[in-house]
Amino acid sequence: MMKTFYRILAACGLAAILTSCIDLTTETKSSFDESVVFSNYTLAENSIMGAYAAFGMTNGHRGRFLPWYGFNTDIEAYTTTTYSNGKLEMAAYDCAVNNAVLNVNEGPFACLYIGIERINLVIKGLREYGNVGEDKDMRYLLGEALTLRAVFYADLLKAYGEVPARFEPVTPETIYLNKSDRDVIYKQLLGDLEEAIPYLVWPGANAATASTGRMSRAFAEGLYARLALAASGYSMRPTEGNVGTGDAGSIRLTNDPALQSGVLYEKALGYLEDCIKNSGNHLLDFEQLWRDFNNMDMTAGKEVLFAYPFSNGRGRWNYHFGVANTTGTAWVGSSARGGDAGPLAYLYYKYGANDVRRDITCVPWHWEKGADGVDRELPNGGAKWYFGKYRFEWMGNPYTGGNDDGLKPISMRYADVLLMAAEIANELGKTEDAKGYLLQVRSRAYKGNEAEAEAYVNSLTRETFFDAIVEERALEFCGEFLRKGDLIRWNLLKTKLDEAKAELLAMRDRSGDYANLPDYVYYSYEADGKTIKMYGLNPGETDYESLGEGWEPYLNSEGELTKYFSTSETGGLTDKANTLYREGINPEQHMYWPISQIDLTNSVNTIVNDYGY
Repeated sequence: MMKTFYRILAACGLAAILTSCIDLTTETKSSFDESVVFSNYTLAENSIMGAYAAFGMTNGHRGRFLPWYGFNTDIEAYTTTTYSNGKLEMAAYDCAVNNAVLNVNEGPFACLYIGIERINLVIKGLREYGNVGEDKDMRYLLGEALTLRAVFYADLLKAYGEVPARFEPVTPETIYLNKSDRDVIYKQLLGDLEEAIPYLVWPGANAATASTGRMSRAFAEGLYARLALAASGYSMRPTEGNVGTGDAGSIRLTNDPALQSGVLYEKALGYLEDCIKNSGNHLLDFEQLWRDFNNMDMTAGKEVLFAYPFSNGRGRWNYHFGVANTTGTAWVGSSARGGDAGPLAYLYYKYGANDVRRDITCVPWHWEKGADGVDRELPNGGAKWYFGKYRFEWMGNPYTGGNDDGLKPISMRYADVLLMAAEIANELGKTEDAKGYLLQVRSRAYKGNEAEAEAYVNSLTRETFFDAIVEERALEFCGEFLRKGDLIRWNLLKTKLDEAKAELLAMRDRSGDYANLPDYVYYSYEADGKTIKMYGLNPGETDYESLGEGWEPYLNSEGELTKYFSTSETGGLTDKANTLYREGINPEQHMYWPISQIDLTNSVNTIVNDYGY
């Protein structure tokens, strides 16, 4: 069956995939039919680029998926505590099928299936016409296509749980599909990656892998491990055999023998160890890593294994998650930008004093233009902190004030490979190997104080190692939105959310670990007159009289001296704690988004939501 190439790539919406508006039986031949496209490297590569383009669709990864998936967790939260426009509802585990953010034409669910349909057509074409048995370059493209499809499905699974399984191009017989048991999808993806990995090359080994925006062997090996951990871990699942019936489900492990940790872990660790030994990837200085990110450095072979490849005029990352800039600063022009989400302030106190990640991850200030026209950092309230990994002032390609900033969100970096290897090795009883992997991450975090990192890692036992991994992944990846998936697979989602609530309320009440938390914060500036210095964040910093001239107290919006971490039972830390998940809602029951009403309608109600939606 022949298809005109441009009509293939025009699959422009879920309705187009789920209805017959695409002619699936066209016999017209042209210079762009499948046999020509997929036997030619350049044309085949261009067809894969058409699949990558699905990430940049307005209401897909660019404007709905990446900006909103992944919080609230025990370390990251949406900054507002007001329910409006469906945004906080989404974060606070109360997302309805008609949620205003997600229930839009060509929303994230539809866009992911657009990408899947495009890449399914590529995989089919390469298998039929690509001569992959003899041509290593075409084998690379097939490996890339299989891995890219796994990325699309991995994002679907973590956001929606069970979804339809589509691993062949749409035909008249498969236009409408209900959801499949996710085990079917996991097994397909893991098998695909096993096939793809030998086809792929290490970062920088060919022209394609010179950029972190294309698939490399290193990323595919890491993705195999990530999927193995998710597939063998806990999650809310419908009763076996009841997928797509409206089943409320329960939190459980898979019953599939092929997806047990005893089956997957050895293979996953083997791939991770191959990546560690042979990929050439390595850890960077932590601050340099994030300066490179904000500078849009996509050079492969360093720490980043894969980043979503938005063009320099597409994507909304710092736009949402950068340190907040109020109207008029040099970096955002006339529009206020950034600060839609941030770390929970208590996380600051979980870092060691010598941990270089702390002050880069947890930022208690924002940028504001003063009356004298100078941009300065000014303190925020204690309930609204920002991710210092994302900064407009670090952008080498300056943001021009529009709706897109061009940042390339990181999907995976080498630190994740090391920490997955550490977790899996310990579970397999290889605790000394696990310590070696953890020590690499910890030593980078304690640059200049490596002995402190070594003493900590050496003190761990196999029994205490898991808790150390749970904490280390929080400290390392805050603001990268891996935490929600981690908590789900560990069966710790509600447990850790409740612990975070307790931490925030203990800060408010000055109890427990926060009994000696100072009441007031004072601030001054470095010699440049812009870079803030803050006193009163750390226990024992209460000698305000010794500060001398040039220090000012943090004041509330009325200009009154106020406690930085409010002790009030309304507003501030109280509201932040109470909106981690909405009152009366069980976050475990709604750990996944519902498939939106517009997508249900476009499926002619073939798709049915589970999990009590």
